[in-house]
Amino acid sequence: MSLDSAQWGRRLTDLAAQYNVPGAALGILKEGEVAEAATGVLNLRTNVPVTTDSLFQLGSISKVWTATLVMQLVDEGKLDLDAPLLEVYPELKLADAEVTKRLTMRHLLIHTSGIDGDIFTDTGRGDDCLEKYAALLAEARQNHPLDATWSYCNSGFSLAGRVIEKLTGDTWDAAVRDRIVKPLGLTRTVTLAEEAIMHSAAVGHLYEDGKNTVAPVWGIPRSAGPAGAITATVGDLLTFAKAHLNGDILSDASREQMAAQQVELPDKHTLGDSWGIGWERMGWDGHRLIGHDGNTIGQAAFWRVLPDQKFSVVLLTNGGNGAKLYEELYREIFRELAGVEMPQRLGPPETPVDVDITPYLGVYERASIRQEVHVDDQGPVMTVRVTGPLAEVLQEQDAHYRMVAVAPDLFVCQDPETGNWIPATFYQLPTGERYVHFGARATPRA
Repeated sequence: MSLDSAQWGRRLTDLAAQYNVPGAALGILKEGEVAEAATGVLNLRTNVPVTTDSLFQLGSISKVWTATLVMQLVDEGKLDLDAPLLEVYPELKLADAEVTKRLTMRHLLIHTSGIDGDIFTDTGRGDDCLEKYAALLAEARQNHPLDATWSYCNSGFSLAGRVIEKLTGDTWDAAVRDRIVKPLGLTRTVTLAEEAIMHSAAVGHLYEDGKNTVAPVWGIPRSAGPAGAITATVGDLLTFAKAHLNGDILSDASREQMAAQQVELPDKHTLGDSWGIGWERMGWDGHRLIGHDGNTIGQAAFWRVLPDQKFSVVLLTNGGNGAKLYEELYREIFRELAGVEMPQRLGPPETPVDVDITPYLGVYERASIRQEVHVDDQGPVMTVRVTGPLAEVLQEQDAHYRMVAVAPDLFVCQDPETGNWIPATFYQLPTGERYVHFGARATPRA
């Protein structure tokens, strides 16, 4: 079936308006054919229109790029995923001495290190920012024991970026440019704000009280680059997808290892059912997909790859309810173009489930986030507070998520702004520690 850019452009425009998304770009790849569409504006202050050549922040999709750099070094014999990182990065020092001895690159890439994952300390704009950031991890909390569970970890990818610097002798930004951007002929992919300003670049918008406002800052700290600072067009991201599908950028063994299951997820309702090396893994309608989502300050990105059909879809947005736009648009695209039915997002059950909330009450805390589970006159509530450097940027008020039980240890929490439902899974490690898995992070009870 031939791709119809005009058809999907119309759907993109209609759904973006419905879900209050200021601007968005869509890219579809099917067996080498590409369709692109754009709608809305880059910035509500300037009303400059989005085009298919506009750059959006990819957020955590950048982690797939960082993982690709790592696997290139594996292909070159410069790195062993399962060797202690101390062998190639002897400067490593973490709060837990035993973790320091045993930590491997695989732990970082599959989010099982247990290092507190949301440390967004800005270590400056210099080329030494990752070196400084890695040194700060000596004070980072160990949220759970090594390998004990899975918890999304931005900090681990910044550390991985520093190891890349040690092994290549250059900055992570230069490694992205020299090892991926230039070889693939990408002309609109950058890692730094001063590069993005040379293009038509989207600005993030925060959605509060039913309206979008321009985000107070444009980008994240340079020290978070390997975790989320790549900015690109839908076309360049699809070219990167083709490179993975066709084996143009890695050995077949490394490409297959990236897509293979490395760890099962404790929450199978938010991002997927398992994780590869850098990739999220999802099972849709009997098909295996890989991909990644990304969120920065007011921008959200969604990327899915269906390898057995050489099919990929990219959606980049700059505010509003991008998650709802993604769900509805991707459901239509995958049904019509790939014959794959996208699963429904978990929501409240038709028949109420009676669960004793008592074992789950209390405060759960990690870097940047404090969550308190309590009960009011309407039932259980999770109150979420952003803390630390991130709070200073976002200036957010406490968010109160109404909780509805789905199973004895599984709840869905309703976002007070968008109305979207977010799963919250409670579990206990064999060692006795209790955690809530909410928004892809395992947060320990204080």
